[in-house]
Amino acid sequence: MYTVTQDRILPCTVTGSWPRPRWFDMSMWGRPLDTCMMDTQYREKYNDALATITSDQERAGLDILTHGDLHCDDDMAGRSWHHYPLQRWSGLSGDTLQSEETRSPWLRYPPGSLLNEIYTGWRWPRVVDKIEHRPLDYPKIWRLAQAKTRKPVRFGTCCSQVMGLFLDIHTTKYGDNRQVIWDMAEAMNKELLALKDAGCQVIQIEEPTLHFWANTYGAQSDEVKFMLEAFNREVQGLEDIELWIHTCWGNPNMQRVIENDSYQECFELYLNECRGDVWTVEMTDRSFREIELFGSLKGKLPKKICVGAVSHRTLQVDRPDDVAKRIHKALEHIAPEQLIVSSDCGFGRQGCNRDIAFYKATAIAQGTNLVRQELGLETTYIPAADPALQTDIVPKTSDR
Repeated sequence: MYTVTQDRILPCTVTGSWPRPRWFDMSMWGRPLDTCMMDTQYREKYNDALATITSDQERAGLDILTHGDLHCDDDMAGRSWHHYPLQRWSGLSGDTLQSEETRSPWLRYPPGSLLNEIYTGWRWPRVVDKIEHRPLDYPKIWRLAQAKTRKPVRFGTCCSQVMGLFLDIHTTKYGDNRQVIWDMAEAMNKELLALKDAGCQVIQIEEPTLHFWANTYGAQSDEVKFMLEAFNREVQGLEDIELWIHTCWGNPNMQRVIENDSYQECFELYLNECRGDVWTVEMTDRSFREIELFGSLKGKLPKKICVGAVSHRTLQVDRPDDVAKRIHKALEHIAPEQLIVSSDCGFGRQGCNRDIAFYKATAIAQGTNLVRQELGLETTYIPAADPALQTDIVPKTSDR
């Protein structure tokens, strides 16, 4: 169900995470949100940080905003994106190096590389009992963000499949990792239903691993079939809100984590078999390779497609003309009524600074406006591009 993009043609947004303001120097470190909010310093800084980043996105001219993942800890390479639920559900304990035997084959990197530093440095809880839901406070986080803007705030969260890649089992209550993933899917589903009941109209599930698994084992493998079932269980009951499925190829400290970044094997899975309304695809960092996959269904796609029109991995800020050209490339294969414009992935998780994130975001909005004008569509007002609202305006002087 399209609750947010139903009547919008070429809406624009960013993927999720946003760089923290420098002064927001506090983290939850596993504590409940309510406990943190009793600390007057945390309460003020967190509320002000949410107001700041929603203001950034509004000033950039985006149509759909995000909460920026500011509830996640300010930790190395954005580990808290995975870790936030794991620290709060029951059945998980500790903060331990993952064993070499259970590390994912995709996430092995040579010494001396940044990805080796990240994936050998991250610590994880162990599975010590049956995993069961405990509140993650997603409804409250969404309310705090949505209260600061009249534009829709999309709530994004890490998928249980990704978290399952890092967990060692230290209990007889689980025979294999599939049971762990299934119980986490059920736990996350309870939180997502609570988020929906709170009034959130658009939820984004981030990085189901179908594209990784399909490229490794094949789209029809038992491994992939299980992951598809687990994903659909995780989002069960969300049919009356707008559900986005975010996919990219990694973003810890702006890094791509997978060599084989093809969507060919998983194309039918995401488009037709995953429950959801919008599928986001990384495109700019991949030079729009495989955008032609959508062409045969132009105007008849079963989901809207959200295309990354700026890269989260480059520090050079894109120009609006660059974004417009990329949108035109996408429009060769996707009808404007079914296209959403975004970033490849988020700008946080120890990513770029706020200035770069902001000007990449407003390049998205300005580039989208250029294409809307060409198509005769209504444009969005962009405060960042208003000549009267620039930070510094050089006064004119007359010769004497």
